[in-house]
Amino acid sequence: MSTNLLLKQGLTAQQLAISESEFQKKAKSKTTAYLFWFFLGALGGHRFYVGDKGKGFLLLFTLGGLIIGTFIDLFFIGKRVEEINEQIELQILQKVQIAIGNTQQVAATTPNE
Repeated sequence: MSTNLLLKQGLTAQQLAISESEFQKKAKSKTTAYLFWFFLGALGGHRFYVGDKGKGFLLLFTLGGLIIGTFIDLFFIGKRVEEINEQIELQILQKVQIAIGNTQQVAATTPNE
């Protein structure tokens, strides 16, 4: 079972809705990545889009790895977008978990009246 699924299990419906909303704002699109690949592949546009700046600059300064690197990315960019989205979701869920922990700590330390 993935870490993201385990983190989601302890969340309320409201917390899940908030995390999903945040994920939709930050998630990368495969369609957009492939459009960047098609129009700016030799310049590394698709790699910059998913946050792989090092590989983006490598493609930029070698004209797409002499076009070979760009062609190879055709088969790997979709999987990379999935990996990036999973990382984004994990970061969001971890922030929600931290917020829950902080809220519980504040509630526990607040004196009863």
